[in-house]
Amino acid sequence: PHAGPVESKNEATMSELVPEPRQKPVVPMKPMGINASLLGYIGIDTIIEQMRKKTMKTGFDFNIMVVGQSGLGKSTLVNTLFKSQVSRKSSGWNREEKIPKTVEIKAIGHVIEEGGVKMKLTVIDTPGFGDQINNENCWEPIEKYINEQYEKFLKEEVNIARKKRIPDTRVHCCLYFISPTGHSLRPLDLEFMKHLSKVVNIIPVIAKADTMTLEEKTEFKQRVRKELEVNGIEFYPQKEFDEDLEDKTENDKIRQESMPFAVVGSDKEYQVNGKRVLGRKTPWGIIEVENLSHCEFALLRDFVIRTHLQDLKEVTHNIHYETYRAKRLNDNGGLPPMTVETEENHESNL
Repeated sequence: PHAGPVESKNEATMSELVPEPRQKPVVPMKPMGINASLLGYIGIDTIIEQMRKKTMKTGFDFNIMVVGQSGLGKSTLVNTLFKSQVSRKSSGWNREEKIPKTVEIKAIGHVIEEGGVKMKLTVIDTPGFGDQINNENCWEPIEKYINEQYEKFLKEEVNIARKKRIPDTRVHCCLYFISPTGHSLRPLDLEFMKHLSKVVNIIPVIAKADTMTLEEKTEFKQRVRKELEVNGIEFYPQKEFDEDLEDKTENDKIRQESMPFAVVGSDKEYQVNGKRVLGRKTPWGIIEVENLSHCEFALLRDFVIRTHLQDLKEVTHNIHYETYRAKRLNDNGGLPPMTVETEENHESNL
């Protein structure tokens, strides 16, 4: 809310310096059109199809991390997102197991195929986060894990004989689950996001949103946005990485209206008006997970998978990993030296 006028003031001063509208007509639109029609079809547009075929062959990696207290429906939500049992609860996780004493990191990999496109999905769960009496520094194992994946990638990248396709285990997206208290964020939430928003793409979600009335939900969302802004916490999509005006407009709408997504997850199906829907049964009816008037799950799904999945991967590679890489190489005064020992290790790794 406060950023608006300041931004527009900056924009105003910028446009005084750079008379942008007057520059636009200079773009040589006509000659290009004429050339194309004179010379006939070249076939540059087939590059898209070529890229598509290549990607279809190799498939791609997507690594999603879920963080939040136990009991907020993290596993269920991830299962709902990918419409299959991809989270730990379904992978031999026992309800009777005790809460881990410290944060554990559990990564489970799956290959999901849809329309001929293969995705190697890894769900990274963090049981034990925020469940202790003293939760001081409990984000540290998570930060360590994220950085270890960057380190792994960097080591592969600087090898003399490096793999053509380096396995990508870097965390592309971290769903951070906020408890639906209706009050404000806990110090733990703020601490976690403050520390980790610099190293990973954080998407805040309000879990179990069906426990709040519509008014409470709207109010809570506004309060969370305000608190994140006051504390200087940048969540994904970060303002400074918007590439053009179209991106900025689309992402501003998400940042100002949708975030944090108030979601309800469910992997149970029900019949509603003759249609099968994913939902949660309550004494007063069925909450349909994918119905936008019931909850914002569909918005989150479209955002993470249908519109921003490639961007999540790119921001991870070009921004977060690049920052880590630059820091590591600076600290080392250049590339880590390739000694005989590390070469032997590399061979044994292969």
